Amino acid sequence: MRIAIFSDTFYPQVNGVARTLKKLTDHMENSGVEFELFVPDLGREARSYPNVHQFASLPFFFYPECRTAIANPRKIEKRLRQFDPDLIHIATPLTMGLYGLHAAKRLGIPITASYHTHFDKYLEYYKMSWASPLLWKYMKWLHADCEKIFVPSSETMGHLLQHGFRNLSIWSRGVDCSFYTPAKRTQTVRDRYNITQKYIILFAGRLAPEKDLETLLSIIKEMSPHVKNKIHWLIAGDGPCFPEIEKRLENENVTLTGYLESQDLSKIYAASDLFVFPSPTETFGNVVLEAGASGLPSIVADQGGVTNIVEHNYNGIVCPAHSPIHFIQAVETLINNGPKRERYSLNSRVYAREQSWERIFDGLLSEYSEVIDSRKRMKRHA
Repeated sequence: MRIAIFSDTFYPQVNGVARTLKKLTDHMENSGVEFELFVPDLGREARSYPNVHQFASLPFFFYPECRTAIANPRKIEKRLRQFDPDLIHIATPLTMGLYGLHAAKRLGIPITASYHTHFDKYLEYYKMSWASPLLWKYMKWLHADCEKIFVPSSETMGHLLQHGFRNLSIWSRGVDCSFYTPAKRTQTVRDRYNITQKYIILFAGRLAPEKDLETLLSIIKEMSPHVKNKIHWLIAGDGPCFPEIEKRLENENVTLTGYLESQDLSKIYAASDLFVFPSPTETFGNVVLEAGASGLPSIVADQGGVTNIVEHNYNGIVCPAHSPIHFIQAVETLINNGPKRERYSLNSRVYAREQSWERIFDGLLSEYSEVIDSRKRMKRHA
């Protein structure tokens, strides 16, 4: 099986799509599946791989983690003819996705795609809701010829079904429970950030409007004083809102860590007591699963893919989106009830241990095979 993947982001970028694709290609390599990637030049972050083809690019204005590639379609077609893939997978809907779609149609190669980001929900936070109908028109056109469209959660599947998409299949996400583990809990994190409070509450993610940072700020500031004084907040991540968040929280028990490598992030998960994540725009929520693997109960919004990870009153608490008061009540409930917090912690770890990357990727490769075999049968009948 030979797979060509077209994506507008890839490792060493740190967003969920890039990290997932890196794990997928590692699994393909270990499984003996031949693959080639077609991605934008990542500039200073770029790394050279023999089977990764990079093209000149510029940051995408709306989402800088993805880049706008400028490529010669003929060169892409020439490389694909040499590689002779059985299937082309379009991982993102920007320019590299368009190059992949164009080449697949010209060469008669079956196409699959994956849907990773609720860009329509992002538009609300950038005061661009007027563009939503245009976005959906484009997305339906882009995916019209796909044999399968992979989504990370049942919530995302329902969202796309409402917009008329078909041929949907769930490609979930996994977690390495030997890497994200409570066993990494040490005093080191407290010493590093001079934390003296009894409890640590963590938020991890891109510091951007679509994560509903306004709700996060309200939770931190409006908590009851007798609980607030026991808590130190860690906000792990970087993004366009970092300077504003830092300024607005300068008088609170909060540390903004900035971007962290995975190894440091795994230690921060393990050192924390709760994970709070109010974002309502996630198609999955990798950080919530990583927190669970680290033994953290999560408090999340009742919208997006996180609702497939957190079961209310089992391994965390699900709150109405954009409602600081409900998040505050949930935080105070778990801070004040040690046995319940410990029970949710154990349940979080149990759930995470069932989410094996190997099983998930094997399932994806099996679905690739189904698409390839179906196309071969159609050719024989023709």
